[in-house]
Amino acid sequence: MPAAPSDLRALLERSRGRTVLIVGDLMLDHFLIGRVDRISPEAPVPVVQFDRDEFRLGGAANVAANVAALGGQVEIAGLIGADDIGRQLLDALSAAGIATQSIVTDSSRCTTRKLRLVTTRNQQVARIDYECDAEVDGALEERLVDSLRAAAERADVVLISDYQKGVITRAVARAAIDAARRRKRPALVDPKVPHIDYYGGASLITPNHHEAEAVTLMRIRSADEARSAAQRFRERANCESVLVTRGEHGMWLLGPDGEHDLPAEAREVSDVTGAGDTVIAAIALGLAGGGSLEAAARLANKAAGIAVSRFGPAAISAEELGKELEARS
Repeated sequence: MPAAPSDLRALLERSRGRTVLIVGDLMLDHFLIGRVDRISPEAPVPVVQFDRDEFRLGGAANVAANVAALGGQVEIAGLIGADDIGRQLLDALSAAGIATQSIVTDSSRCTTRKLRLVTTRNQQVARIDYECDAEVDGALEERLVDSLRAAAERADVVLISDYQKGVITRAVARAAIDAARRRKRPALVDPKVPHIDYYGGASLITPNHHEAEAVTLMRIRSADEARSAAQRFRERANCESVLVTRGEHGMWLLGPDGEHDLPAEAREVSDVTGAGDTVIAAIALGLAGGGSLEAAARLANKAAGIAVSRFGPAAISAEELGKELEARS
């Protein structure tokens, strides 16, 4: 029997204060918001009248923000540049209650920033990425490995958030997964396709359906196809469990206790940006609270339903999720 909303509320409460270590690519999402009333006479592009700036945690930092908002204790390991954006990112992480002592500064690269030009009606006009995505190596890689190994000793779950911006090397992924396995803790991965060989031994990998199709060379248009792709993905990645996220079609979970088709939560979709971050954050905290993988995935499905109704990356709070579960009891 699927977990009832009351059971999921109890799991959410048990998860409060549990510790999740997040290893991954840190970003700052910068939204430049303005009003569009005309097209430029110089080129066929909209003229955006500036209104305001907004900054949000992005990438692995958004995963961390979601875990913290849901009531977890969070430590994060990653890289920033020796620049103003890096300092702004550290300040934002600290303000969200996220421990930053395992973050390494690399003076040779810039802190990743995604600048989005957006209208007041939430229509994206353009995006500019400031980044250096070369894989970290040498002494910096060793420092990062040492930092995450020490932090893993304090964690109930280890989570790899891979955006392919240089942090998740083969050695970093191996160190994170091995550190979790050594302490008999779950090791979760939000993957990138080119790094599929990095994740062997992970407890759970959460590809979206495009990533699952790319890894397995299988089309996913139905629950049966999701089942077959999840099975092949698990074999290819050499992991224990797979959760394929399928957008408006929900999720397919291939876990140790069987297979589960999790329909999407019905609501109006505003923006799917960051929804995968919300999913893996909620699963990590649910597992940290002692829940089964199925229960943690169902909790995550509820949280994702809230996240997609927001514009841009959104951190869903424990109070919001608790109210959603209570309303569906």
